[in-house]
Amino acid sequence: MKKCLFVAAAVLCAATVSAQQAPPPPPTPAASAPQPPPPTDIATNLKRQHAAIRKNLAESATKMAEADYGFRPQGVDTVVRTFGQFIIHLANANNSFCARALGEQPKANADEKATLTKAETQKLLEDSLAVCDRAYDSLTPASAVEMLKIAGRNNTVVEIARANPLINNLAHNNEHYGNLVTYMRAKGLVPPSSEPR
Repeated sequence: MKKCLFVAAAVLCAATVSAQQAPPPPPTPAASAPQPPPPTDIATNLKRQHAAIRKNLAESATKMAEADYGFRPQGVDTVVRTFGQFIIHLANANNSFCARALGEQPKANADEKATLTKAETQKLLEDSLAVCDRAYDSLTPASAVEMLKIAGRNNTVVEIARANPLINNLAHNNEHYGNLVTYMRAKGLVPPSSEPR
């Protein structure tokens, strides 16, 4: 009997203590599982790509010594661009692609064969990148697919989505960044995209 009373008292005490404790809060699934990043729309993606290649081009132009702006690999034909000529070519193309996306007339092309100082060449690049900054910064998901009428070949007018020249601009800049990387490596320089972060 004593054992029964003792067990009953223990069960009663345990039930009283259990009843006095607050129930644990329900688990929150959001806190336990990592959240996926927000979706990336086309405008955001193009802006990110422009920011990356913009940095690499500007830093490449800064890293190369002025004396090496006339560098081209040994043994190649003189139709192959020098480092400085690539920078001028990129500036001309940036002006063309990005002005088109803005619905503006591009600046007149600078002469790639002209003898310019490093500072003059860098200014051409920076000015062209500023035009591109305006084009990419103003891009939205809706404006990216907006159709523009632009001058085509043989006095024609063609319609293109606003994002098209910007996509072409990114491809062109990345293509020629590859040339700049090769030239910098030949001069013993580490390209911006290969520098430690």
